Amino acid sequence: MLYYLFRFLEQYGISGSHMWGYISFRSLLALILSLVISAWLGEKFIKFLKKKQITETQRDASIDPFGVQKIGVPSMGGIIIIVAILVPVLLLGRLRNIYLLLMIVTTVWLGFLGGMDDFIKIFRRNKEGLKGKYKIVGQVGIGLIVGLTLWMSPDVKMNENLAIERQGQEMVVKHRAQATKSLKTTIPFVKGHNLDYSHIMSFCGKYKTAAGWILFVIMTILVVTAVSNGANLNDGMDGMCAGNSAIIGVAIGILAYVSSHIEYASYLNIMYIPQSEELVVFMCAFIGALIGFLWYNAYPAQVFMGDTGSLTIGGIIAVSAIIIHKELMLPILCGIFFIESLSVILQVYYFKLGKRRGVKQRIFKRTPIHDNFRTQQCQLDPECKYLIRKPEGAIHESKITIRFWIITIILAAMTIITLKIR
Repeated sequence: MLYYLFRFLEQYGISGSHMWGYISFRSLLALILSLVISAWLGEKFIKFLKKKQITETQRDASIDPFGVQKIGVPSMGGIIIIVAILVPVLLLGRLRNIYLLLMIVTTVWLGFLGGMDDFIKIFRRNKEGLKGKYKIVGQVGIGLIVGLTLWMSPDVKMNENLAIERQGQEMVVKHRAQATKSLKTTIPFVKGHNLDYSHIMSFCGKYKTAAGWILFVIMTILVVTAVSNGANLNDGMDGMCAGNSAIIGVAIGILAYVSSHIEYASYLNIMYIPQSEELVVFMCAFIGALIGFLWYNAYPAQVFMGDTGSLTIGGIIAVSAIIIHKELMLPILCGIFFIESLSVILQVYYFKLGKRRGVKQRIFKRTPIHDNFRTQQCQLDPECKYLIRKPEGAIHESKITIRFWIITIILAAMTIITLKIR
């Protein structure tokens, strides 16, 4: 809103109004504003939640050795994050931008879905929350909306990167002069960095382009669902999900900025995506909101984000990566989320495999994997066989959280570095 106001005032020569045309100015302003809103709103919202007794009522002591200390801590703190994101974005963003609109819809949609889950857990006293099938339907729904919009909207275009060899082995990367609809996406470690979905579906003959778009929509649904659930699983320790997601947000913000700048896109040999600079404003608001939330969510947490926050955070990361055609880089960038999800899948599969043979067995002491590190040997089932029993003692969750942050920083750096490795 303020963007359009000051752009209007610029026509009349109002001093300073031209600053609102700079993406760097609006992005930094969004970061500061979201951080302030998150920190200011957090204190008041925590008092409100305590007053209304919207708090944790029980914790599983066998999984969380510090669980007793967390009973009575307010939940649904994800509302703080959502408000702190949306207010700066609505004030500072270009609301006619298709990418920004998709991010706003994603935030509201998944925020509502996670809020319903938390509502059932807290007010209905049902620890299971919203049934899994309804969560999947909600995640698939927003994935379908995003995928179809990127397919059918005439505003979604990009300039493909073309590598041109010169004498002396010097490579110059140029882009197509005209922005068009494209099914190409960035893939690391490959010369040219491009993977075309239509080429994968080339067996469909003359229908390969349509089949490629269908594959893209399916991929969008899978990515949104996987990353959203991965962030949800990662939200098990104080500050864990918020810290990891803020680091991932920085990496995506950098990738969005270079994708919207034709010279930087040429240097990194990636696709130039006009209008994607508005994602930088959104991601800065996202980062600021998470940092402000960490003020209260760091150990010992004064508030939990709940599914209201974790599902929304995962969806935001997934959709922003899809918009800038970096979804195939998420297994590296969101490596922590991927490992958390994989540990649960492997644990369940291995347990069921043993059950068929009448053997009680597990791979890890606990899953998701972060729970494995804070589980003591005395908490294990003596009748169960464990493949991995280390560490023998429980590690404090604040140390586990910081170590996971460090790993995410390394993965974020690796994600950007891969663009120069081919």
